[in-house]
Amino acid sequence: MKRGITFDIPNEFGRFAADILQPFPISSYTWFIGDGEAYTEFKEGIDTDLFSQNQRIIQGQELRQRLEGYPYYMIFAELKAFPGGMVTEINTYEEYLESSCELVLLIADCSYVTLYCKDPDMLEALFQQAVQCGFHRVDYVTDENDARTGLSV
Repeated sequence: MKRGITFDIPNEFGRFAADILQPFPISSYTWFIGDGEAYTEFKEGIDTDLFSQNQRIIQGQELRQRLEGYPYYMIFAELKAFPGGMVTEINTYEEYLESSCELVLLIADCSYVTLYCKDPDMLEALFQQAVQCGFHRVDYVTDENDARTGLSV
C-alpha cells in the first residue's frame, strides 16, 4: 500500500514547501509545526525565522501566506495537517493512521523530503506535482520500503 512519497528538493532558498503542497488545500487545515529550522532571506525589519519556536499550532491561511511569501531556506521542517482544529501528538506512522491528521510533510538536511497523505487521490496529485516541479528521485513510500520509525525530523 502507498503511504506517501519521497524526493529531493534543491538545497537553496526558494518556496519549495509551497510548491510541494500546491495541490493540497493548506488553508482548510490547522497545522502543527514541529521541531525545525527554516529562515527567510534577510530583509531589514523582518524576522528571519519562518516559524516562531513558541508557535506550534498555526491556521492554514497563515501557513499558506508564510510558505508563499518571501523565499526561505528549510534546514529541517515538520508540518502536520489536521482538519477542524483537533491537533494531537503524532510520533509514529501507526499513531498517524489512528489520528485525524491528513498529511505529514518532513524535510531533513535541507533537501530530503518525505510526505505522507491518507487520501490516495491527493497522494497521486502530490506525486505528479513533485514530478512537474522537477524534484529529483521522486518515488512512493510503501508498506514494503518505509524505513522510518518516527514521523519527525
